[in-house]
Amino acid sequence: MYRYLLFDLDGTLTDPGVGITNSVMYALKKFGIIENDRTALYKFIGPPLKDSFADFFGFDGEQCELAVKYYREYFKDTGIFENIVYDGIADLLKQLKESGRTLIVATSKPEVFAVRILKHFGLYDHFDHVAGAAMDDSRNRKADIIKYALEQCGVSSLSDAVMIGDRKHDIMGAKENGLDSIGVLYGYGDEDELREAGATFIAEKPADILKYI
Repeated sequence: MYRYLLFDLDGTLTDPGVGITNSVMYALKKFGIIENDRTALYKFIGPPLKDSFADFFGFDGEQCELAVKYYREYFKDTGIFENIVYDGIADLLKQLKESGRTLIVATSKPEVFAVRILKHFGLYDHFDHVAGAAMDDSRNRKADIIKYALEQCGVSSLSDAVMIGDRKHDIMGAKENGLDSIGVLYGYGDEDELREAGATFIAEKPADILKYI
């Protein structure tokens, strides 16, 4: 059994689709780019923002910095709460906490935003620690965030820990740190993405996570 359970936030605990895409649309509009197809921006959910603006719109370093600044203008007070908790997550976390597991959030979202979201939706008290990205981007790779989470929680036996997430970045970050992983299909990554990344297990819905821990 796994003792330490690391959860991604976006696409795993909550569905942030509306808030993230609205924030991206707001930022792009500042550059004169109008994108009305929300689904085309779902690819922003998961990876670090700077990488996404560079990869998907060809922004250079300076433009990426500015785009993230604009994104956060909208996100910090509005987009952050355009978000919903997935059905079954609250019950899952309650069961896991009562079973004595250590629950940890490991997210590429800035830590300060992750804490606000968890508190707003009543999930914060289920977790022993929240590890997120640094606002200055000194820590934004998923592998680095997972490593930081493990260090903060004093996890020395990697076989006791598992990473749970919906995108390849979660799975690859887990592998880089020597962890098993559970890829979830109810978020924004599909089964091919998760299996190709090397997920140890695949869960279709939150309740299925229990089968693997």
